[in-house]
Amino acid sequence: MRRSLSAAVAAAALALTLTACGDDGGDTTSTTPQGAAAQDPAAVSGTVTWWDTSDSTSEAPAYKELIAKFEAQYPKIKVKYENIPFDDARDKFKTAAQGNSGAPDVLRADVGWTPSFAELGYLQPLDGTPALNAKEDFLPGGYASTQYKGKTYGAPMVTDALALLYNKDLLAKAGVAKPPTTWAEVKAAALAVKEKTGASGVFMKAQGYYALPLIYGEGGDLVDMNAKKVTVNDDKAVAGVSIGKDLLDSGAAVTDVTKDAYTNMQNLFKDGKVAMLINGPWSVADDLKGSAFSTPGNLGIAPVPAGSSGKNGSPTGGHNLVVYAGSKHLDASYLFVQFLTNAESQGYAAQKNHVLPTRASVYSQPAIAGDTQITQFRTVLDASRPRIALPQASDLFDPLDDSMEKIYSGQASVKSGLDDTAKAAKKILPGFN
Repeated sequence: MRRSLSAAVAAAALALTLTACGDDGGDTTSTTPQGAAAQDPAAVSGTVTWWDTSDSTSEAPAYKELIAKFEAQYPKIKVKYENIPFDDARDKFKTAAQGNSGAPDVLRADVGWTPSFAELGYLQPLDGTPALNAKEDFLPGGYASTQYKGKTYGAPMVTDALALLYNKDLLAKAGVAKPPTTWAEVKAAALAVKEKTGASGVFMKAQGYYALPLIYGEGGDLVDMNAKKVTVNDDKAVAGVSIGKDLLDSGAAVTDVTKDAYTNMQNLFKDGKVAMLINGPWSVADDLKGSAFSTPGNLGIAPVPAGSSGKNGSPTGGHNLVVYAGSKHLDASYLFVQFLTNAESQGYAAQKNHVLPTRASVYSQPAIAGDTQITQFRTVLDASRPRIALPQASDLFDPLDDSMEKIYSGQASVKSGLDDTAKAAKKILPGFN
C-alpha cells in the first residue's frame, strides 16, 4: 500500500530537513531562485543525481552522451546517472521524497506526475531560474503540463502522443492499401493479415493509458471535470473498451497481461509477427532495430483510429525534468535541467531517439525536419488532447490498469471491470461522484 502525506506536512518536513540527494560535491546552493546558477554558472559545483526513466537500451545511451557534454561544459559539476524503470519510478520517488532520504536531485517525470508531486510539496518551483531559459520557445501543451497553482514545477523535456504504428509490408501482403482510419477498419485489416500472412493483426495493450484512444473515440473520458463526476464506467467508456475486447474475441487482436507485456509486444512487432499496435514516439528507436523494419520506410505511423463519434483521440503525453525540493544541489540542478532541455540537446536526442522535442525551434533544424518519424508524429501530436488536469490524475491509472488486464484476459466483463475502476476513482478524487 502506498503511503500518503498531505502537502502541508510534506512542506513542513522539507523545510525542517533538506537532505542530500546524491554525493556531497560542495555545491554552492543558493536560497533564492536567482542564485549562483544565474549569476556565475561557471562557479557552480556539486554532484547532481539524475533518475532517468527512459528506455535503458534504446533511449538512455543518447542521454548519457549528453551528460558527458554537460560535464565538459561544467567541469565542476558531476552527474550521478541512474536509469530507473518507468513503471517503478513514481512510487520510488514518492517514497524517497516522503521519507526525505534518497530522492534524486532531478527526475524525468511523466507529465501526469508533475502536479501530483507539486501538490505533495516534493518539487522545487523553477520560476526565475536558469532551468526555464527561453521558456517562450516551449510548445504550449508541454509547458502547460509544468504549471500548478500559478507556479512552474518542471521543464518540458520530450512530448508525445499515441499513434497507430504499422508494418507496411504486412498490410500490403494482406491487400490493405492504406492504414486503417477507424476501429472497424482495424478489425477488417487485422483479420486479413491473419488470414493471408499468418501474422497477428493488431496488439492491444492491456493498460489504462492505451485504452484512452478507445474511450476518447466514443466521446468519453475518465472524469467529467465540469460536473465533478467519474465517467470511466459510463456508456461511452464501456463502448470504447468493448471495441478492444471485441478485437480480441474475434481473433483480430492479441494481448499479454504478464509483467513483460510491453517487451513482448515490442518483440512481436519488431519481428514481424504482429502488423499493428498503438504506441508512442518513444518506441521508434527500438522498433527500427527489429528485423521487420530493416528495410527503410517499412514503419508506418498514422493517427489512432476513430470511434463511432467519427473522431480519433490521442492523449498528449511526455516527460518533464523536475527538481526535488529537498535538494542540496539546486544551482547545479538548474543548470543541468537547462542543458538537457535547450534546443541543441533536444535536437540531439531527437536525432538519436526519434522523440518529439518540446521546443518549437527544434522542428526547424534540418536533421529534425527531415526525420520522417518525427514529422509524422508531430502531425499526430497536433491533433492530440490533454489529459485531465488533476493532481490525482496519474493515480487513476493504477485501478484502470488492473481492470484492463482483467477485462482483456476474460476475468471480468467490460462493465464490471470499469465499475471497479470507478469505485476506486471516487476514493482517489474527493468531491467527485
